Amino acid sequence: MKQHLQHPVFKVIAKTADEMQLQAYAIGGFVRDIFLNRPSKDIDIVVLGNGIQFAEAVGRALKVKVAVFKNFGTAQLKYQDVEVEFVGARKESYRSDSRKPIVEDGTLEEDQQRRDFTINALAIALHGSQYGELIDPFNGMQHLHEGLIKTPLNPVETFSDDPLRMMRAVRFASQLNFKVNQDAVDAIKSNKERIKIVSQERITDELNKIILSPKPSIGFKYLFDTGLLHLIFPQMTALYGVDYIDGKGHKDNFYHTLQVLDNICETTTDLWLRWAAILHDIAKPATKRFEAGHGWTFHGHEDRGARMVPKIFAQLKLPLNDRMKFVQKLVQLHLRPIVLAQDIITDSALRRLLFDAGEDIEALMMLCKADITTKNEYKIARYRNNFELVQQKLKDVEDRDRIRNWQPPVTGTDIMEIFGLKEGREVGIIKSQIREAILEGEIPNTREAAIAFTIRKGEEIGLKVVTEKN
Repeated sequence: MKQHLQHPVFKVIAKTADEMQLQAYAIGGFVRDIFLNRPSKDIDIVVLGNGIQFAEAVGRALKVKVAVFKNFGTAQLKYQDVEVEFVGARKESYRSDSRKPIVEDGTLEEDQQRRDFTINALAIALHGSQYGELIDPFNGMQHLHEGLIKTPLNPVETFSDDPLRMMRAVRFASQLNFKVNQDAVDAIKSNKERIKIVSQERITDELNKIILSPKPSIGFKYLFDTGLLHLIFPQMTALYGVDYIDGKGHKDNFYHTLQVLDNICETTTDLWLRWAAILHDIAKPATKRFEAGHGWTFHGHEDRGARMVPKIFAQLKLPLNDRMKFVQKLVQLHLRPIVLAQDIITDSALRRLLFDAGEDIEALMMLCKADITTKNEYKIARYRNNFELVQQKLKDVEDRDRIRNWQPPVTGTDIMEIFGLKEGREVGIIKSQIREAILEGEIPNTREAAIAFTIRKGEEIGLKVVTEKN
C-alpha cells in the first residue's frame, strides 16, 4: 500500500502521529478509489484521539491554515492539490426521528462499523510500524472485486439509523456499475418510508449524482424496484406500465425514459440536458387517451409537460432559474425536430424552430436523437438520415437568415418614430407582422427590408410617415 501514499502530506501525518503517540488512518473514499483506479483529491483521516488537535499539529508542520468545525468535531486543511479532513474515531447511535447521531469516542473498528458500506470502511494505517497496512474487517476488498454494495452491519439497522444511506447505496451502484446486496435491497424496501425524515436538498443531491453517473438507469431501476422513487419522485413512477384496449398497447414510458436518459448520457455530461431527457414525456400519463380505430395518443404532452417542469423543480428543490427554463424549453420543443424529420421540410418551419430554440438548438437536437429508442434498425437508419438532413438545412437557413437569438431589425421605438405614435396596439401589431414576415420568408432579415415593410403595413391601417428612417 505504501506506493499509494507518495503524496508528501502522508509523511507529515505519519510523523505527527508518531510524535503525539497517536494512531492515524486514511479511511473511506480515498482508500476505496485506490483500488478502483480513480484519482481522488479528498483524503479523510481518522485519529484515535482528538481529531481537531491532531489536525492543528499537522497544519503547523505544513505551515497551512486549518479550518475547525467544532460542532462536528472535524477539521480541514488544504495542502498542494489535496483537501484533508480530520476526525477522531467515534461510534454513533441514533434516535428514530432524526438522522443526526449521538456521537461518542470509539475504537477504529467502531468507526469502521458506522461507515455506510464495506467498500467505504477500508482503512490504511499512517503511523509507526503499521504504516501502509490495510485494515479491512468487513471484507470490503472482496466486495470491490465482486462489484457489490454491502453494509458493514445489519442493513436494516444501517438504513434505519441514517435513511440517506439508502440513496447512497443506489448512487454508488449507479456510479460504479455495482450490484446492491440483496439483503440491502430488502432492507431499503422495508425502510423506504424513513426517507421522509431526510431533507429534500440531501435527497436531490444524491439523485443528481445518480443522474450524472455513466448509466443512470441502473440507479433509477433500484429506486423504482425498492419503492424509493414512488416517494421522492412520484411523477416519474406514473410513467410505468402499459395499457391495452382492443389489443392495442403503447410503449412503457418509464423504461423508454430510462433509455432516452442513457442514450443522452453517451453524448453529454450536462446535468440539465439529462434532466430534460427525464422530463420530456413526464405529462404522458396525464394526456393519455385511446382513440377507436387509431390507438393510444398523448396529444399536447409537450405543452402539459413544460407546464409541469416548474412545479417539479420546486418540489425537488432544484434551481428555479435559467436552468429550469432551459429544461422547460426543451420539454416544450422536443417533438418539433422529430416532426420536421418526418415531413417535407419548409424553410419557414426551420426558421420558426431556430427562433424558438435560439442558442439551445444543438441541445434540442441531441435530446431528439436520444429519443429514438426503436429496436427496428431500418427505422433507426431512416430517422438518423432525416435528422442529418434537418441539421444541415438548419445550418443553411441560419447562415442565410440569422434567425437564432433573433432581434427585430425594426424596434417598437423605430415604429413610433416613423409614424409619430405613442406606445399602443398599432405598434404591437406591426412588430408581430414584421416577425411573421421574416419567419415566413416574405422579406429578408435586414433593416432596409423591414423598414419598407413597416411603412407599407402602417399605411394599410391608415398611418402616415412623419420621420424617414434608414
